[in-house]
Amino acid sequence: MITGGTSGIGLAFAQAFHRLDNKVIICGRRQERLEQIKKENPGMEIKKCDVQDATQREELAGWIIQNFPDVNVLINNAGVQYVTQLTKPVDSKRVEEEVAINFIAPVHLSSLFAPHFMAKKDAAIINISSGLAFVPIAMMSVYCASKAAIHSFCLSLRYQLKDSPVKVFEIAPPSVDTELGHDRRADKTQTHGGLPVSAFLSEAMEAIKNDVLEAPISHAKGLREKGESLFEGMNSQIQLQ
Repeated sequence: MITGGTSGIGLAFAQAFHRLDNKVIICGRRQERLEQIKKENPGMEIKKCDVQDATQREELAGWIIQNFPDVNVLINNAGVQYVTQLTKPVDSKRVEEEVAINFIAPVHLSSLFAPHFMAKKDAAIINISSGLAFVPIAMMSVYCASKAAIHSFCLSLRYQLKDSPVKVFEIAPPSVDTELGHDRRADKTQTHGGLPVSAFLSEAMEAIKNDVLEAPISHAKGLREKGESLFEGMNSQIQLQ
């Protein structure tokens, strides 16, 4: 089960696991996009769901467990990235949306699937954080804070599930060339820039295969290792509009 599976990292994971003959279920907010992906990947299952909504999260988990009881992997991938100017009153609805999608949804979905997974022989919860969990970019303050929260959450969830068959992974991407953050770009078709999705996927899949439970990918490794010592230098190169 992969949230945010209609583009970018989520879609890449979906296609990779599908090629390995896994039963893959993706959710997203765009019904037409979901149907197109299903057409292009016969056997893949789809479900429209806005993960920022608690009721829809509960309906999603219930539908999957009832219809696909063999499910044993949850990938919490859905995410949004907004610029937040903190020197003036923020748009609280945008802040709440960003936190709900990036942090509350993974916490809630993990808790909904965990009891089911604990009865399995093997299971995994894979949370997608970010290199920015370790060194924030100040202009994307809420996004970075939500990913830092995911890192902390992974530590706690892993500890709580340590005596169960459920593995808890944290995959921390660097900047990856997807549509993340498209709402702040004049050209909505322009991608994020950064590491090609294929290069990210290769390293991430290898980490999952080898049970690397905390896996910073590519140059996110340096952010993890050096942490806040990089903060001043990195942010001095970025101007907040």
